[in-house]
Amino acid sequence: MYLWIKAFHIIAVVTWFAGLFYLPRLFVYHAQSEDSISNERFKIMERKLYRGIMLPSMVLAIGLGIWMLMLMPAWLTQGWMHAKLSLVVALVVYHFSCAVLLKQFAEDRNTRSHVFYRWFNEAPVLVLVGAVILVVVKPF
Repeated sequence: MYLWIKAFHIIAVVTWFAGLFYLPRLFVYHAQSEDSISNERFKIMERKLYRGIMLPSMVLAIGLGIWMLMLMPAWLTQGWMHAKLSLVVALVVYHFSCAVLLKQFAEDRNTRSHVFYRWFNEAPVLVLVGAVILVVVKPF
């Protein structure tokens, strides 16, 4: 049973990260758009990505992760898991920051440039690299 949970956890994480990589990229293009047709199209794409893919994937990834921890509670005594869970918390904060930005775009209140969103888009890469290293190498 554990391996099935782990497999679906990994699938949910991959799907979640796909959204976390793509939504800020849409923000880059949305911030550059100058016509109302493009602006409205980006609003729809962003909303559907967030609500239809990112949010369910996050809930599944976290739920399945908790389930695995319930099956393997000894991991909670290991430093690498504490570090990984800290990265997960940071990722959840990033996720909900995306929701705030999405709302600003939906209400035509964006004040940031495409350059900001290009940099903002890099944050989940750092979390992904750190989390994978922690889970695979278990350095401490």
